[in-house]
Amino acid sequence: MRSLNSAAAFTADPSSDTHWVEHLRVESLSLGTYSIRAGGLDTQVPHHEDEVYVVTAGSGWFEAAGEQLQVGPGSTIFVPAHEEHRFFDVTEDLAVIVLFAPPESGD
Repeated sequence: MRSLNSAAAFTADPSSDTHWVEHLRVESLSLGTYSIRAGGLDTQVPHHEDEVYVVTAGSGWFEAAGEQLQVGPGSTIFVPAHEEHRFFDVTEDLAVIVLFAPPESGD
C-alpha cells in the first residue's frame, strides 16, 4: 500500500501556467497531479493512453469531442486515448488528479 495524499493538492511552477507531478507508476497505470493557474493556458495535446481526471480544487471549463463542461471539485471526466481535450477559462487555481491507463508515455 502507498498513501498518495499529496496527489489532491495544487502544485505550482513559477515559470509556467501548468505543472505536472507524477506520484505513482506501476505496470497497468500511472497517477499524477495536473495543476493550472487561474487564467492559465492548458496546452496539452492528446495522449496515447486513456485518462480519468478528478478535479480536487479550483474551477474552470473542460472541452473534449466538441462538448464543454464546467468543472469544480468532484468533477470526474473520462477521456479516451487520442481525443483532443483541454481545460480553459480557469477562474480559480485548478488541481486535478489524472490517472493514465496504461501508464503515461510522455508522447
